[in-house]
Amino acid sequence: MTWIFALTGAAVAGLAVLAWPAARVFAAARALRAEVDLARSRVRAREELFSKISPTADSDSR
Repeated sequence: MTWIFALTGAAVAGLAVLAWPAARVFAAARALRAEVDLARSRVRAREELFSKISPTADSDSR
């Protein structure tokens, strides 16, 4: 019976060790999403500016 408690404790400790890298991955993914959104908005603004300058650019490129 003692070995069951020991193995359960080891499993919980193993999960706790994996929780830290998982939290870091989720934080990095959140930061990456923010950067991608920022880049997407910048590209969209440039596309709108370019389409105002050259109205036929959309029909030529697609």
